[in-house]
Amino acid sequence: MLLLNGSKLPSVGFGSNTGAPTEKDGELEKIIDSAIETGYRHIDTALVYRNEKIIGNTLQKWFKSGKLKREEIFITTKLPIFGVHPTRVDYCIKQSLSNLQVECIDLYLVHFPLGCKFHESTVFERNENGDVVMEGPTDHSAIWKKMEEQVDLGRVRYIGLSNYTIPQISIVIKSARIKPACLQVEIHPYLQQPDLVEFCHKNEITVVGFSPLGAPDYNSRMRTYVSDYKDQQLPDMLGNEVIQCIAKKHSKSVAQIILRFLVQNGVVPIPKSRNPQRMRENFNVFDFVLDEDDLNILRTLEVGEEARTSTFRNFMKGIEKHPDYPF
Repeated sequence: MLLLNGSKLPSVGFGSNTGAPTEKDGELEKIIDSAIETGYRHIDTALVYRNEKIIGNTLQKWFKSGKLKREEIFITTKLPIFGVHPTRVDYCIKQSLSNLQVECIDLYLVHFPLGCKFHESTVFERNENGDVVMEGPTDHSAIWKKMEEQVDLGRVRYIGLSNYTIPQISIVIKSARIKPACLQVEIHPYLQQPDLVEFCHKNEITVVGFSPLGAPDYNSRMRTYVSDYKDQQLPDMLGNEVIQCIAKKHSKSVAQIILRFLVQNGVVPIPKSRNPQRMRENFNVFDFVLDEDDLNILRTLEVGEEARTSTFRNFMKGIEKHPDYPF
Protein backbone atom coordinates (compact mmCIF):
# COMPACT_ATOMS: atom_id res chain seq x y z
CA MET A 1 0.00 0.00 0.00
CA LEU A 2 1.35 3.43 -0.93
CA LEU A 3 1.50 6.40 1.41
CA LEU A 4 1.39 10.03 0.26
CA ASN A 5 4.84 10.30 -1.31
CA GLY A 6 4.85 6.83 -2.81
CA SER A 7 6.58 5.10 0.12
CA LYS A 8 5.30 1.61 0.79
CA LEU A 9 3.33 0.56 3.85
CA PRO A 10 3.15 -3.25 4.17
CA SER A 11 -0.33 -4.39 3.09
CA VAL A 12 -0.83 -6.47 6.25
CA GLY A 13 0.53 -5.35 9.60
CA PHE A 14 0.79 -6.92 13.04
CA GLY A 15 -1.25 -5.54 15.91
CA SER A 16 0.69 -5.78 19.18
CA ASN A 17 -2.13 -5.00 21.62
CA THR A 18 -2.57 -8.66 22.53
CA GLY A 19 -3.04 -8.19 26.26
CA ALA A 20 0.04 -10.39 26.78
CA PRO A 21 1.84 -10.19 30.14
CA THR A 22 4.79 -7.84 30.39
CA GLU A 23 8.46 -8.65 30.98
CA LYS A 24 7.74 -11.31 33.62
CA ASP A 25 7.69 -14.30 31.32
CA GLY A 26 8.74 -12.79 28.00
CA GLU A 27 5.46 -13.70 26.31
CA LEU A 28 5.19 -10.55 24.22
CA GLU A 29 8.82 -10.84 23.12
CA LYS A 30 8.07 -14.34 21.85
CA ILE A 31 4.97 -13.04 20.04
CA ILE A 32 6.94 -10.27 18.30
CA ASP A 33 9.71 -12.74 17.44
CA SER A 34 7.15 -15.04 15.81
CA ALA A 35 5.59 -12.15 13.89
CA ILE A 36 8.96 -11.08 12.48
CA GLU A 37 9.91 -14.67 11.65
CA THR A 38 6.59 -15.03 9.82
CA GLY A 39 7.39 -12.00 7.68
CA TYR A 40 5.46 -9.13 9.25
CA ARG A 41 7.30 -5.87 8.70
CA HIS A 42 4.69 -3.43 10.01
CA ILE A 43 4.40 -3.42 13.82
CA ASP A 44 1.56 -1.38 15.32
CA THR A 45 1.69 -0.24 18.94
CA ALA A 46 0.72 2.73 21.16
CA LEU A 47 1.98 4.35 24.33
CA VAL A 48 -1.17 3.28 26.20
CA TYR A 49 -0.66 -0.39 25.26
CA ARG A 50 2.19 -0.41 27.79
CA ASN A 51 4.31 -2.59 25.52
CA GLU A 52 6.56 -0.16 23.63
CA LYS A 53 9.59 -0.97 25.80
CA ILE A 54 9.24 -4.70 25.15
CA ILE A 55 8.84 -4.11 21.43
CA GLY A 56 11.86 -1.79 21.45
CA ASN A 57 14.00 -4.36 23.25
CA THR A 58 12.88 -7.12 20.90
CA LEU A 59 13.58 -5.09 17.77
CA GLN A 60 17.00 -4.05 19.07
CA LYS A 61 17.83 -7.72 19.55
CA TRP A 62 16.96 -8.36 15.89
CA PHE A 63 18.90 -5.32 14.68
CA LYS A 64 22.01 -6.25 16.64
CA SER A 65 21.87 -9.83 15.34
CA GLY A 66 22.13 -8.54 11.78
CA LYS A 67 19.02 -10.51 10.78
CA LEU A 68 16.92 -7.36 10.39
CA LYS A 69 17.71 -3.79 9.43
CA ARG A 70 15.92 -0.80 10.93
CA GLU A 71 14.76 0.33 7.49
CA GLU A 72 13.07 -3.04 6.96
CA ILE A 73 10.61 -2.48 9.80
CA PHE A 74 7.71 0.01 9.71
CA ILE A 75 6.79 1.11 13.24
CA THR A 76 3.49 2.78 14.07
CA THR A 77 2.73 4.23 17.48
CA LYS A 78 0.27 6.79 18.79
CA LEU A 79 -0.20 10.00 20.76
CA PRO A 80 -2.30 8.93 23.78
CA ILE A 81 -5.54 10.57 24.84
CA PHE A 82 -3.80 12.32 27.75
CA GLY A 83 -1.36 13.76 25.19
CA VAL A 84 -3.99 15.36 22.97
CA HIS A 85 -3.00 18.88 23.97
CA PRO A 86 -0.53 21.18 22.16
CA THR A 87 1.75 21.36 25.21
CA ARG A 88 2.07 17.58 25.62
CA VAL A 89 2.80 16.22 22.14
CA ASP A 90 6.58 16.65 22.58
CA TYR A 91 6.54 14.90 25.95
CA CYS A 92 4.63 11.88 24.66
CA ILE A 93 6.61 11.33 21.48
CA LYS A 94 9.88 11.53 23.39
CA GLN A 95 8.57 8.79 25.66
CA SER A 96 7.73 6.59 22.67
CA LEU A 97 11.10 7.22 21.01
CA SER A 98 12.87 6.26 24.23
CA ASN A 99 10.71 3.16 24.75
CA LEU A 100 11.14 1.94 21.17
CA GLN A 101 14.86 2.84 21.14
CA VAL A 102 14.69 4.43 17.69
CA GLU A 103 15.62 7.88 16.43
CA CYS A 104 12.58 8.17 14.17
CA ILE A 105 9.10 6.62 14.22
CA ASP A 106 7.70 5.69 10.82
CA LEU A 107 4.07 6.62 11.52
CA TYR A 108 2.74 8.61 14.47
CA LEU A 109 -1.03 8.83 14.93
CA VAL A 110 -3.32 10.92 17.12
CA HIS A 111 -4.93 7.98 18.90
CA PHE A 112 -8.32 9.61 19.59
CA PRO A 113 -9.86 12.98 18.66
CA LEU A 114 -10.20 14.21 22.23
CA GLY A 115 -8.08 14.65 25.33
CA CYS A 116 -8.25 14.01 29.04
CA LYS A 117 -6.45 15.56 32.00
CA PHE A 118 -2.78 14.66 32.12
CA HIS A 119 -1.40 12.33 34.77
CA GLU A 120 2.31 11.48 34.78
CA SER A 121 1.66 7.85 35.67
CA THR A 122 -0.50 7.61 32.50
CA VAL A 123 -3.43 6.65 34.69
CA PHE A 124 -6.54 8.57 33.64
CA GLU A 125 -7.56 11.03 36.33
CA ARG A 126 -11.13 10.49 37.49
CA ASN A 127 -13.67 12.63 39.36
CA GLU A 128 -15.81 11.66 42.33
CA ASN A 129 -18.25 9.82 40.04
CA GLY A 130 -15.51 7.73 38.50
CA ASP A 131 -15.66 9.59 35.19
CA VAL A 132 -12.41 10.37 33.39
CA VAL A 133 -11.66 14.09 33.69
CA MET A 134 -11.80 15.32 30.11
CA GLU A 135 -10.35 18.41 28.42
CA GLY A 136 -11.90 20.12 25.48
CA PRO A 137 -13.33 20.80 23.05
CA THR A 138 -10.32 19.68 21.02
CA ASP A 139 -8.40 22.19 18.93
CA HIS A 140 -7.69 19.78 16.07
CA SER A 141 -5.71 22.35 14.09
CA ALA A 142 -3.42 23.15 17.02
CA ILE A 143 -2.78 19.47 17.73
CA TRP A 144 -2.00 18.86 14.07
CA LYS A 145 0.45 21.75 13.97
CA LYS A 146 2.40 20.09 16.81
CA MET A 147 2.29 16.79 14.91
CA GLU A 148 3.74 18.54 11.86
CA GLU A 149 6.56 19.86 14.03
CA GLN A 150 7.54 16.29 14.84
CA VAL A 151 8.12 15.66 11.13
CA ASP A 152 10.17 18.85 10.87
CA LEU A 153 12.30 17.73 13.83
CA GLY A 154 12.97 14.35 12.21
CA ARG A 155 11.25 12.42 14.98
CA VAL A 156 8.62 10.89 12.69
CA ARG A 157 8.35 10.19 8.97
CA TYR A 158 4.57 10.28 8.60
CA ILE A 159 1.70 11.54 10.74
CA GLY A 160 -1.91 10.50 10.78
CA LEU A 161 -5.11 10.06 12.73
CA SER A 162 -7.05 7.32 14.47
CA ASN A 163 -10.76 7.04 15.33
CA TYR A 164 -11.53 10.37 13.62
CA THR A 165 -14.79 11.17 11.81
CA ILE A 166 -15.10 12.74 8.36
CA PRO A 167 -15.88 16.23 9.80
CA GLN A 168 -12.89 15.99 12.16
CA ILE A 169 -10.56 14.83 9.39
CA SER A 170 -11.83 17.70 7.23
CA ILE A 171 -10.85 20.23 9.91
CA VAL A 172 -7.32 18.79 9.97
CA ILE A 173 -7.01 18.72 6.17
CA LYS A 174 -8.16 22.34 5.88
CA SER A 175 -5.43 23.60 8.23
CA ALA A 176 -2.72 21.08 7.33
CA ARG A 177 0.68 21.96 5.92
CA ILE A 178 1.47 18.23 5.93
CA LYS A 179 -1.57 16.15 5.00
CA PRO A 180 -2.52 13.14 7.14
CA ALA A 181 -0.92 10.06 5.60
CA CYS A 182 -3.15 7.56 7.35
CA LEU A 183 -6.39 7.01 9.22
CA GLN A 184 -6.60 4.00 11.52
CA VAL A 185 -10.10 2.87 12.47
CA GLU A 186 -11.99 -0.29 13.33
CA ILE A 187 -13.00 -2.06 10.11
CA HIS A 188 -14.30 -5.56 9.50
CA PRO A 189 -17.17 -7.16 7.52
CA TYR A 190 -19.73 -6.16 10.17
CA LEU A 191 -18.42 -2.56 10.38
CA GLN A 192 -17.19 -1.65 6.90
CA GLN A 193 -17.52 2.17 7.13
CA PRO A 194 -17.68 2.60 3.32
CA ASP A 195 -18.29 6.38 3.38
CA LEU A 196 -15.30 6.96 5.62
CA VAL A 197 -13.06 4.71 3.51
CA GLU A 198 -14.17 6.42 0.30
CA PHE A 199 -13.56 9.88 1.80
CA CYS A 200 -10.04 8.90 2.84
CA HIS A 201 -9.17 7.38 -0.51
CA LYS A 202 -10.39 10.50 -2.32
CA ASN A 203 -8.09 12.56 -0.09
CA GLU A 204 -5.11 10.19 -0.56
CA ILE A 205 -5.27 9.01 3.05
CA THR A 206 -4.31 5.36 3.57
CA VAL A 207 -6.85 3.46 5.69
CA VAL A 208 -5.57 0.98 8.27
CA GLY A 209 -8.13 -1.31 9.88
CA PHE A 210 -7.75 -2.48 13.46
CA SER A 211 -9.80 -5.36 14.92
CA PRO A 212 -10.24 -6.75 11.38
CA LEU A 213 -11.44 -10.09 12.76
CA GLY A 214 -13.87 -8.53 15.22
CA ALA A 215 -11.48 -8.59 18.21
CA PRO A 216 -12.43 -12.00 19.67
CA ASP A 217 -9.88 -11.38 22.44
CA TYR A 218 -11.31 -7.97 23.35
CA ASN A 219 -12.89 -8.89 26.69
CA SER A 220 -9.86 -10.77 28.00
CA ARG A 221 -7.58 -7.97 26.85
CA MET A 222 -9.67 -5.27 28.53
CA ARG A 223 -9.59 -7.20 31.81
CA THR A 224 -5.80 -6.71 31.84
CA TYR A 225 -6.36 -2.94 31.82
CA VAL A 226 -9.47 -2.53 34.00
CA SER A 227 -9.96 -4.57 37.17
CA ASP A 228 -13.75 -4.12 37.26
CA TYR A 229 -14.26 -4.47 33.51
CA LYS A 230 -17.59 -6.01 32.46
CA ASP A 231 -17.58 -8.21 29.37
CA GLN A 232 -19.47 -6.99 26.31
CA GLN A 233 -21.11 -9.02 23.56
CA LEU A 234 -18.78 -9.28 20.56
CA PRO A 235 -19.51 -9.97 16.88
CA ASP A 236 -18.74 -13.58 15.95
CA MET A 237 -17.47 -13.25 12.40
CA LEU A 238 -15.26 -16.31 12.59
CA GLY A 239 -18.40 -18.41 13.06
CA ASN A 240 -20.36 -16.71 10.28
CA GLU A 241 -21.79 -19.36 7.92
CA VAL A 242 -21.67 -17.04 4.88
CA ILE A 243 -17.96 -16.37 5.33
CA GLN A 244 -17.37 -20.05 6.06
CA CYS A 245 -18.96 -20.93 2.72
CA ILE A 246 -16.66 -18.53 0.84
CA ALA A 247 -13.69 -19.90 2.78
CA LYS A 248 -14.58 -23.44 1.72
CA LYS A 249 -14.86 -22.32 -1.90
CA HIS A 250 -11.29 -20.97 -1.85
CA SER A 251 -9.88 -23.62 0.52
CA LYS A 252 -8.91 -20.86 2.94
CA SER A 253 -9.70 -20.02 6.56
CA VAL A 254 -12.45 -17.60 7.55
CA ALA A 255 -9.81 -15.19 8.84
CA GLN A 256 -8.01 -15.25 5.48
CA ILE A 257 -11.26 -14.44 3.65
CA ILE A 258 -11.94 -11.48 5.96
CA LEU A 259 -8.42 -10.09 5.64
CA ARG A 260 -8.39 -10.56 1.86
CA PHE A 261 -11.75 -8.74 1.68
CA LEU A 262 -10.23 -5.72 3.43
CA VAL A 263 -7.08 -5.78 1.28
CA GLN A 264 -9.15 -5.82 -1.90
CA ASN A 265 -11.12 -2.85 -0.57
CA GLY A 266 -7.92 -0.84 -0.16
CA VAL A 267 -7.66 -1.27 3.61
CA VAL A 268 -4.46 -2.33 5.44
CA PRO A 269 -5.54 -4.79 8.16
CA ILE A 270 -3.49 -5.22 11.33
CA PRO A 271 -4.61 -8.54 12.81
CA LYS A 272 -3.11 -9.77 16.05
CA SER A 273 -2.55 -13.24 17.42
CA ARG A 274 -0.43 -15.05 19.97
CA ASN A 275 -0.52 -18.26 17.96
CA PRO A 276 2.32 -18.66 15.40
CA GLN A 277 0.18 -20.82 13.11
CA ARG A 278 -2.60 -18.22 13.00
CA MET A 279 0.00 -15.47 12.50
CA ARG A 280 1.19 -17.28 9.37
CA GLU A 281 -2.37 -17.83 8.23
CA ASN A 282 -3.26 -14.15 8.69
CA PHE A 283 -0.15 -13.10 6.77
CA ASN A 284 -0.71 -15.40 3.79
CA VAL A 285 -3.58 -13.70 1.97
CA PHE A 286 -1.92 -12.86 -1.33
CA ASP A 287 -2.13 -16.16 -3.24
CA PHE A 288 -5.86 -15.92 -4.03
CA VAL A 289 -8.42 -13.33 -5.13
CA LEU A 290 -12.05 -12.92 -4.13
CA ASP A 291 -14.31 -12.59 -7.16
CA GLU A 292 -17.06 -10.01 -7.54
CA ASP A 293 -19.73 -12.39 -6.24
CA ASP A 294 -17.67 -12.99 -3.10
CA LEU A 295 -17.18 -9.26 -2.56
CA ASN A 296 -20.87 -8.47 -3.04
CA ILE A 297 -21.89 -11.18 -0.58
CA LEU A 298 -19.41 -9.93 2.02
CA ARG A 299 -20.67 -6.36 1.59
CA THR A 300 -24.17 -7.50 2.64
CA LEU A 301 -22.82 -8.47 6.07
CA GLU A 302 -22.58 -4.81 7.11
CA VAL A 303 -24.26 -4.26 10.49
CA GLY A 304 -22.98 -0.79 11.32
CA GLU A 305 -22.36 0.83 14.70
CA GLU A 306 -23.92 -2.01 16.66
CA ALA A 307 -20.96 -4.17 15.61
CA ARG A 308 -18.33 -1.74 16.88
CA THR A 309 -16.17 -3.35 19.57
CA SER A 310 -13.85 -0.49 20.51
CA THR A 311 -15.86 2.45 21.85
CA PHE A 312 -13.41 3.39 24.65
CA ARG A 313 -16.43 3.69 26.96
CA ASN A 314 -15.68 0.45 28.80
CA PHE A 315 -12.43 1.63 30.34
CA MET A 316 -12.89 5.41 30.15
CA LYS A 317 -16.18 6.09 31.90
CA GLY A 318 -17.80 9.34 30.82
CA ILE A 319 -15.81 9.73 27.61
CA GLU A 320 -19.01 9.76 25.55
CA LYS A 321 -19.94 13.10 27.15
CA HIS A 322 -17.03 14.88 25.40
CA PRO A 323 -18.18 17.06 22.45
CA ASP A 324 -15.57 15.43 20.17
CA TYR A 325 -16.46 11.83 21.03
CA PRO A 326 -16.64 10.20 17.57
CA PHE A 327 -19.09 7.32 18.09
